[in-house]
Amino acid sequence: MSIASPTLTSPLSAHLPWIREQFPSLALQVGGRPAVYFDGPGGTQVAGRVIEAMTDYFLRSNANTHGAFETSHRTDVVVTAARAAVADLLGCQQNEVAFGPNMTTLTFAISRSIGRDLGPGDEIIVTGLDHDANVAPWRALAERGCTIRQVKVNLTDCTLDLSDLEAQLSPKTKLVAVGYASNSVGTINPIARIVSLAHAVGALVFVDAVHYAPHGPIDVKALDCDFLACSVYKFFGPHIGVLYGKHEHLARLQPYKVRPSSDDVPDRWETGTHNIEGLAGVSGAITYLADLGERLNPQAQTRRQALQAAFHAIKQYERELGERLIAGLKQIRGMKIYGITDPAHFSDRTPTISIRIDGHEPRAIAEALGDRGIFVWDGNYYALNLSETLGVEDKGGMVRIGLVHYNTPEEVDRLLDELKRIAG
Repeated sequence: MSIASPTLTSPLSAHLPWIREQFPSLALQVGGRPAVYFDGPGGTQVAGRVIEAMTDYFLRSNANTHGAFETSHRTDVVVTAARAAVADLLGCQQNEVAFGPNMTTLTFAISRSIGRDLGPGDEIIVTGLDHDANVAPWRALAERGCTIRQVKVNLTDCTLDLSDLEAQLSPKTKLVAVGYASNSVGTINPIARIVSLAHAVGALVFVDAVHYAPHGPIDVKALDCDFLACSVYKFFGPHIGVLYGKHEHLARLQPYKVRPSSDDVPDRWETGTHNIEGLAGVSGAITYLADLGERLNPQAQTRRQALQAAFHAIKQYERELGERLIAGLKQIRGMKIYGITDPAHFSDRTPTISIRIDGHEPRAIAEALGDRGIFVWDGNYYALNLSETLGVEDKGGMVRIGLVHYNTPEEVDRLLDELKRIAG
C-alpha cells in the first residue's frame, strides 16, 4: 500500500541517512529484512554516542562522587555536565534539575513530600488520559484524607474535557497532575492553558512529559509549570528519570532522605548513589540532538538554540509521517483509530496511534507484525484510566504504533501493507 501524499517537506528528511547511522540497533534484521522500530513510546533506540559516553565513563572515570582523587573528580564533572545538558533541553537552571531511576520513582518522591502539607479538605486533580505514573502517586494521597478528582476525556477524539477541568477547579485544589501528551493515543494537552487555570486558584501543576519529550521542544519557563518529569530512555538515551522543579519548591518542600545526604538543592531530591554511567549517557543523548540541530540550523549560537532547531524539525517531520500513517490506516477494512484523526488538528497530537481491527485481538496483531520484523506494543501501556474509559481494558487493549524521527516513510508503508494483509 503506497501512500502518494502528503509529501514530506520537513528539512529533517534530507538528514535521514545521517540520523539512521547514529542508531546502531537499526541494523537489526528479522527474517532477512530490516527490523522496524515502532515501539518508541515504550523506549526509543539509543544513539551510538550514548553507548560511547557510557563506555568511556566506565573506562576512564568509574568512581563515586566527591572523592579526593582523579576518577571521582571526573565523576563530579559527569554529573554537572548532565545537569547542564538537561537544563538546556528544558530551558531552566541547573539547580532545578534532579535525577532518579525513572519518572515514576521521582513522581512518588515528590508526591509524598507534597502530601506532608495536605489533608482532609484538600483536593488533587488527575486526568483520564494519563499514564498511571501521574495518577497513582497522587491517588495515594487519599490516605491523608485528600479528595482525588478526575478530568473527563472526550471519547470522540481522546482529548481532555477542559470545561470539566474548569468546573472541578476550586480554592480547595492544591495540585493538578496532567500529561504533556498521551502515551496511549498521542494527544498533546494545552499545558500553558491548564497551568494558567490551575494557578488562578492557587494550585500547583505537575506535568508528565515522558511521552512528549522525544517529539517536540519544551520550555518550562514559558509553560510556568511547577514540576515536570520525563525519562531519558524515551528520548534516545539510558534509563534515567529527570525532574524539573521550580527552585522555590525544591527548596521549600521536605524530601524523604537519609540524614548524611546533602541539604542543597537539587541534591536533596536525589536519594542514594547516582547511576553515573547513565548520566554520561544523558549528556550523550542531548549531544546527539544538539548535533542534529546544528546540521539543521548552522547559525545556532548555543546548545539550547540547536536543541530547539532539532525539535522544531522533528515535530514537522513526525507530523508528516503521522499523516501518512493515518491516511493509510483509514483505508483498511475494520480499522478503528483512537484519538485525533482530523489532519487539521494534527498539531495537537504526536505520531503515536492506537488501533483495533475488527475480529483480531491486539496481541495477535502485535505478534503477527513482530514475526515480520515490525515492533509495536499491545495492551494498555499503563494508561489504565483511558483503556477503561474506552471500553477496551477487558478486550486486550489496543495496538500502539509509535513513530519517532528515525523512522521512514518506507517503514510506514511496509506496516500498512502488513496490516492490510492481517485485516483480510
